[in-house]
Amino acid sequence: MNKINYMDLALKHAKKALIYNEVPIGALIVNESNNKILSLQHNKNLVNNSPINHAEILAIEEACNNLNSRYLNNTSIYVTLEPCLMCLAAISEARISKLYFGAYDNKKGATNDINNYFYKKNYYIPEIYGGINEMKCGKILTNFFTNLRKKNAR
Repeated sequence: MNKINYMDLALKHAKKALIYNEVPIGALIVNESNNKILSLQHNKNLVNNSPINHAEILAIEEACNNLNSRYLNNTSIYVTLEPCLMCLAAISEARISKLYFGAYDNKKGATNDINNYFYKKNYYIPEIYGGINEMKCGKILTNFFTNLRKKNAR
């Protein structure tokens, strides 16, 4: 599989979050050595009554448990939306090699120059690639929030 296929899989999983009225964000982690998918998650903030149950955090926890390791060296994470600062810090702490994300998040995204977590040189810095399947990833979020506003306006 290539990065587009992995992002499509993360996006497909993000759609499962809609069943629970969760913000549709999906994440998966892949072992770069054998292309094995180590985890596949979507947001579960509402389901688990937790502000930290973002797709990235859940994917990292699952992959660490699967490997019985706190580090995820030689892995890539694919996320449908640019990670927030909390998730970016977790990606760094887990030593994930590469971050691929779909849609940019101009409000809470932490990889832009203004909020760049990695300006401090003492943090592990993954390779970062944004805009993978950006239109598809952005559309599901736009539709979700448009529908939510319509529902709340009633």
